[in-house]
Amino acid sequence: MSDQAKPLPARRQAQQRADEILAFQAELARLEAAEVLVLDETQRQSLADYHQALLATYASAYDIDRDHRASQISLGMRVASFLGALALAASAFFLFYQFWGRFSEAAQVAILIISALGSLGLTAWVQGRDASGYFTKLAALVAFACFVLNISMIGQIFNITPSDKALLPWAAMAFLLAYACDLRLLLAAGIVCVIAFVAARIGTWNGVYWLHAGERPENFFVAAALLLALPQLSLHRHYPGFAAIYRVFGLLTVFIPMLILSHWGQISYLDLEPKLIEGGYQVAGFAGSALAIWIGTRREWPESVNTGIVFFVLFLYTKFYNWWWDVMPKYLFFLVLGLTALLVLLILKRLRGVIGRSDTGERA
Repeated sequence: MSDQAKPLPARRQAQQRADEILAFQAELARLEAAEVLVLDETQRQSLADYHQALLATYASAYDIDRDHRASQISLGMRVASFLGALALAASAFFLFYQFWGRFSEAAQVAILIISALGSLGLTAWVQGRDASGYFTKLAALVAFACFVLNISMIGQIFNITPSDKALLPWAAMAFLLAYACDLRLLLAAGIVCVIAFVAARIGTWNGVYWLHAGERPENFFVAAALLLALPQLSLHRHYPGFAAIYRVFGLLTVFIPMLILSHWGQISYLDLEPKLIEGGYQVAGFAGSALAIWIGTRREWPESVNTGIVFFVLFLYTKFYNWWWDVMPKYLFFLVLGLTALLVLLILKRLRGVIGRSDTGERA
């Protein structure tokens, strides 16, 4: 079955395929110029026709970037879409507060419900007519902002005590829009809401007021485990890039609390000496970041590798600070940091070489 006859991929996959075609064409031109690989006229024309037909199919369905100039313009469109969404959301927020006191309670509730449902309907309408996805992103962000405003202001109208339960509908709305419109930014917003809710629930169960759940970093570990498990669902095969976002937030939710607890053991739930707790989390931080690098390398997850490297270096540098900042001259301390960075570079270079030789052996 030809690619044109197959079901169309998601927009991001179509754009990735288009980028691969452009890279292939550029490399083929270099190979022909060096006379390494020379196609006859029939083969060249057949290949060009195939690529043109494929790009035309993707362009008609998704309005993808068909060359490098278009991709540069698309970057500006993404920025404009994001800034426009922020501006419109802020406009809606201040519009509500500007005239809010002039409406009756029933009118206020009606306005909030209509704005939330109307912005959601507008997003669905725009998505059906926006092949580029940029206007859909703008409408979806405004719809999410209206929904958040809806929940918070209805709580104020009826004098409802603020609760972490509001995070659940916010997360549900963010995930709905993210998966329906293929929007990574709203996926990140939903993940943040889930992290905050799970941490607040665990803190509440341990006698901590939900707004103070962040004072106990261990409250976030359950959310981290959940986020690291979710990318294994087959659902994410149809949403390229979503699994990587889950993994990055999962690793951040593991390593940031570990980094904090490695310096302030007294805020841990563990009934141990603070120094012992700090030492244990330092070891766990080094081991966890090294494990993230190893697993990311094995499974070709660059986001896990990069996150692991960043936190391994952070744990290392903070440990150096604890050991030597007060006893070393400052020039010598930073010289040690620089030499350590060089050592890390050499280790990573060697690791990359080992991986490259392993891949070559497997192909052979």
